[in-house]
Amino acid sequence: MADEVTLLDYWLSPFGMRVKIALAEKEVKYEYSEQNLMNRKSDLLLKMNPVYKKIPVLVHNGKPVCESLIILQYIDAVWKGKAPLLPSDPYERAQSMFWADFIDRKVHDISKKLWTTKGEELEAAKKDFFECLELLERELGEKPYFGGEALGYVDIALLPFSCGFYTYETIGDFSIEAQFPKIRAWVDRCLKKESVAKSLAEPAKVHGFILETRKGLGFD
Repeated sequence: MADEVTLLDYWLSPFGMRVKIALAEKEVKYEYSEQNLMNRKSDLLLKMNPVYKKIPVLVHNGKPVCESLIILQYIDAVWKGKAPLLPSDPYERAQSMFWADFIDRKVHDISKKLWTTKGEELEAAKKDFFECLELLERELGEKPYFGGEALGYVDIALLPFSCGFYTYETIGDFSIEAQFPKIRAWVDRCLKKESVAKSLAEPAKVHGFILETRKGLGFD
């Protein structure tokens, strides 16, 4: 009996994009269920994630798995035959989990502040964002991917935020390519992979959405 896999998601969610990349890397076929988060949450979403009531949710043979990093670990454990996401070495595995957690704790919140603030708050967010990218660039080093020679867990955790780079640069008046060339080169390298390119939202679409949101917040 073939696996039944469904992803409950929203197009703009960086957390959902992570799951899309992982499934593409593993060549897992799945049904995509777009959730309208602007209105009432669907009965299916509430049933599959009654605790947090959030996307993404991976439903595998009727059983839900929630929280994107946990979903990535689940995908890696279930579909072992292709494209391992996490290292087998315990120490390297722990390091990958550390940096993915860093991205969740730091990059996500700071990225949001780059387009939901202005003035001194925006300048403070830029400073924090630069500090994060500096640390991540140092961790990347001369490796092609955070995972070494192949796309891995940390790469997948961070990549979705690159969809907003153009918007962050435009609003914050800075250049990631000029200030963090290794990070920019890493994004471009990853985008050459079909699993990444087809899973990430288009930067122009993200930009348009964020500009409309900023207008609603009275910033522009």
